[in-house]
Amino acid sequence: MPAIVVATAGPEDRPPATARSRRRAAMPGLGLTLGVTLAWLGIVVLLPLAAIVARSLGLGPAHFVEAAFSPRALAAYRLSFGAALAAAGINAVAGLLLAWVLVRYDFPGRKLASALVDLPFALPTAVAGIALTALYASNGWIGRPLAALGIKIAYTPAGVVLALLFIGLPFVVRTVEPILADLGHDIEEAAATLGAGRAAIFLRVLLPEIAPALTTGFALAFARGVGEYGSVIFIAGNMPFRSEIAPLLIVTQLEQFDYEGATAIAAVMLAASFALLTVINLIQGRERRRIGQR
Repeated sequence: MPAIVVATAGPEDRPPATARSRRRAAMPGLGLTLGVTLAWLGIVVLLPLAAIVARSLGLGPAHFVEAAFSPRALAAYRLSFGAALAAAGINAVAGLLLAWVLVRYDFPGRKLASALVDLPFALPTAVAGIALTALYASNGWIGRPLAALGIKIAYTPAGVVLALLFIGLPFVVRTVEPILADLGHDIEEAAATLGAGRAAIFLRVLLPEIAPALTTGFALAFARGVGEYGSVIFIAGNMPFRSEIAPLLIVTQLEQFDYEGATAIAAVMLAASFALLTVINLIQGRERRRIGQR
């Protein structure tokens, strides 16, 4: 009796996967993921912002202008946005230098220095404000010799900038650091062989590659500085028309049960922050497109 051979299909004999099966991914399809994303974004971000806008619009034009653009509010806006802009600009330079040292050089204590960069992320902002005030007050370790020279930091606008420098530095360092790590020494060596000096290599070769990330770090530090509260109120002094920030003015209005005034000030800060971040993002996108076209 002849033997019966049962053929089994191996991997090479199986039918090819269809286009649909090849496109299957671990995550669900676009419709479900997009719906969940928009729903979460709407509940967590857009709904609270819409409530602020709706409450401010209910005040009426005259009451809104009176509450949002009073002399005290304008002074608070100038300090909040001006200090945040100054701190973000300084951090853009200092953060770039610090990221360069951490990426390009190997020295004793490098890992410790890198860990200290993230300290403002983990440290409660109130603790940072108390520590900075203790150091830079007139009787502090650093404030005492500065006061002898006629320089006062604590309880002045300079103290606000100092606090924003502390909390904004990690945003620039951690944004620029991966880009610097991806840039090898070969492009610098190639530019050097063509006769470029150090300044030309940095300005014409390295800086265009770093610029988008540096702009992002600047924007993140600026946005964090505009809304910072905990680390600023201890060292600012909180004097109206002098060292009072806009977030503190909002809290003051709420404590006085002036909810309409607090909402109006919050709406102005929201609109100004959104406009500035939109401009920064447009500049960043144009820079990325320019680099991609090269």
